[in-house]
Amino acid sequence: MQFIDQVKVNIKAGDGGRGCVSFRREAYVPRGGPNGGDGGKGDDIYFKATGAINTLLDIKYQQLYRAEKGQHGMGKNMHGKCGKDLIIPVPLGTLIRDFETDEILCDLTEENQEFLAAKGGRGGLGNTHFKSATRQAPRFAQPGEPGEERTLMLELKLLADVGLIGLPNAGKSTLISALSSARPKIADYPFTTLVPNLGVVKLPEYKSFVIADIPGLIEGAHSGTGLGFQFLRHVERTSVLLHLVDISDMAEGDPVDNLEKINKELELFSPDLIKKPQAVAGTKLDIKGDGKRLDTLAQYCNDKQYVFFPVCAVTGKGLKDLSKYLAKIVEEHKSR
Repeated sequence: MQFIDQVKVNIKAGDGGRGCVSFRREAYVPRGGPNGGDGGKGDDIYFKATGAINTLLDIKYQQLYRAEKGQHGMGKNMHGKCGKDLIIPVPLGTLIRDFETDEILCDLTEENQEFLAAKGGRGGLGNTHFKSATRQAPRFAQPGEPGEERTLMLELKLLADVGLIGLPNAGKSTLISALSSARPKIADYPFTTLVPNLGVVKLPEYKSFVIADIPGLIEGAHSGTGLGFQFLRHVERTSVLLHLVDISDMAEGDPVDNLEKINKELELFSPDLIKKPQAVAGTKLDIKGDGKRLDTLAQYCNDKQYVFFPVCAVTGKGLKDLSKYLAKIVEEHKSR
């Protein structure tokens, strides 16, 4: 399934039905008087959050939504029919903004949470409402009110507890596959992961938590290099960020420089993001070579007071301690 996390939509609620101009017509009842019914209310448009979908793909290919109009009023004081409201399902974590003003209208983060996006028009009153002692045969009725119309921007932010970040080929996909049942594509070339992957980590003594593998950042991502900042919105809700740094003897660049490059890109994307709790995992421990890269990164983390875990996703070394730490941080964050 194609991963779509941002889409513009135009919605138009239903117009109200017009009121009816009618007069009672029965044998032996002269001058029966007005009996025009009211028009029905136009349908509202709601967005409803559901865990059954995880992408905005369906909305991507239907960007115009129009709700049904209310039925017109009829004679014999019959009210026009009001149809069913139009409910548009969206994934959990969908942020709804006004396209024109960029104002945040709603953040749908709970199952079955609904947002009234456009209100249907009120039905017009029939001529029976306008009779009086001095106006016994009104020959007019109200038109229905138009339904609201607006353009919205839908933005999906995944509801993950831990965000995995790092340069391409740092081992993010391998780690998430080792910690959870997620099975992302794994290969020995950069940008193997093109969309975020989610996995659920379950530990006996802790509550389960969700971990997100974010496609690799590179230096210059803020200016659109590589995949740019396209997917960084998905770590804005996380409790902790886990940097993955390749410490193998085949890795390119200095491990400390690689870590600082990623933090610089995070700061350029959002100053709030860089303030999140961070931990560092030195990956590919099984091929660390002489260990100089490992020692350099460990000393840097100690100086900066980052919690550091040397791990190997292939052999499982260090993963138990890393998982427990992440679970503990997530629980502390949620209990605040």
